[in-house]
Amino acid sequence: MERKLLSDDDVADRLMQMGGWQKEGNMLKRRWEFGNFAEALAFVDRVGAEAERLDHHPDITFGWGYAEIATTTHDRGGVTDMDIALAEAVNAISVI
Repeated sequence: MERKLLSDDDVADRLMQMGGWQKEGNMLKRRWEFGNFAEALAFVDRVGAEAERLDHHPDITFGWGYAEIATTTHDRGGVTDMDIALAEAVNAISVI
């Protein structure tokens, strides 16, 4: 992927096709709830592996029963096709 900066309209269109994500400033964000710390950690581990595969690394915050993912393309100053691809991959992980 070329890490093409997307317009606000492009991002809004893509988000309508993807459940749970919100655009906040120049980032995409989503929160997941889990039954305990171990489930949240297992999810974060899977997200980390996918981020490595895509070579696009989100900010991850997690604790007992939750995980929050935020992604942006810093060198482009906003949301790119890479952020959308990562968000889609994380959505796929969350249904496993």
